[in-house]
Amino acid sequence: MELFSRAFAADPHSAYRHMREQFGPVVPVWLAPQVPGTLVVGYREALAVLHDPERFPADPSRWERTAQRDSEVYPVLAPRQNALRSAGPAHARFREAITASLAGVDLYSVERAVDRAAEALIHRFCQRGSAELRGEYAFPLTVRVMCELLGIESEVAEQVWLEMARMLDGDGQAGARFGAALYAVARDKRTRPGLDMMSRLVEHPAGLNDAEVVDQTALLLGPGTEPTCNLITNTVLMMLSDERFAAGLLGGGLSIRDAIEEVLAKDTPLPNFCISYPRQPRQLAGVWLPADEPVVISMAACNSDPAAAAHDPDGWGNRAHLSWGAGPHACPAQAVAGVIVARAIEQLLDALPELELAPGHAPSWRPGPFHRAIAELQVRFPATDIGELAMPPLRPREGAAR
Repeated sequence: MELFSRAFAADPHSAYRHMREQFGPVVPVWLAPQVPGTLVVGYREALAVLHDPERFPADPSRWERTAQRDSEVYPVLAPRQNALRSAGPAHARFREAITASLAGVDLYSVERAVDRAAEALIHRFCQRGSAELRGEYAFPLTVRVMCELLGIESEVAEQVWLEMARMLDGDGQAGARFGAALYAVARDKRTRPGLDMMSRLVEHPAGLNDAEVVDQTALLLGPGTEPTCNLITNTVLMMLSDERFAAGLLGGGLSIRDAIEEVLAKDTPLPNFCISYPRQPRQLAGVWLPADEPVVISMAACNSDPAAAAHDPDGWGNRAHLSWGAGPHACPAQAVAGVIVARAIEQLLDALPELELAPGHAPSWRPGPFHRAIAELQVRFPATDIGELAMPPLRPREGAAR
């Protein structure tokens, strides 16, 4: 099975069912041309891998020795000095620093950052009566907010945003420019720390050097930002196209957070990830996995595994899904990402309550083995005079103490 094909991107859920029927919970796949891997589509088998970092370490350094370095997936799979691509003491050190950096974030400050970004971006297209929500709203909003939380000033943040967009478009030189911009910020934080995430990385007792600070920051801005952006667009798409949800929302029975959980359980924006590299052949569900070859957890397939606790084809709000991962590599930014997504959608729908999908523009899905990402999400709405647009006041988060 080729996970990089357009056919797979167009209908991955049918592909997962076919894989399970043909191979069971462990499936041989191609992540890219000449890049083999194993996809775990069984919920129980995935948990076994995720909770066993000794047998399934996330360090790809041995895989890299024979890797296809010109492959489009190499930058995703390659070794990094960060919490995602390390094992053992190195992972513990990086994980402690990045978790502490995130723990210092005030979630109300996240909401205010989203409000500022949302207002500025919506003002750019509200008078036009139409927009492409991924490129004009979800992606720039998530990058702006994360840059603000990291303490990256607006001019550098704009450069970071442009270079990230260029990397997604395949610009081979954009990664070097992206890294150089972050190095400059890291060096500045050494002499002028602030009350921000990047300063906390610099000042953490783990003693990260500049390269390590940059790699943790890039982790928050790359694998952290892209799924958050896609969760916004995937949720908005569902809300605008799923009559079942629309009826529930109008009836007061469902909330935006219900919609987010529905997407995480049934159409997660990071469907295949949590990659490990066993150092010797390992047996999983009766299948021998090659040494030093990527083992990829399919959160999307596991969430729909009929044998899984997460499989609930008719219900709402099932939180047994694996979309945030599990075990020592579970996403440490769940709370921050959840606030960004919920608040971004709230502000969009409050400002443009008559938002609808643009006719004649069926959403298409970007090919790629790791993400579930809309290429474009064209919408329309009654044009709104910029002077008439009043963003709603800050509201308490759901579940917050009153």
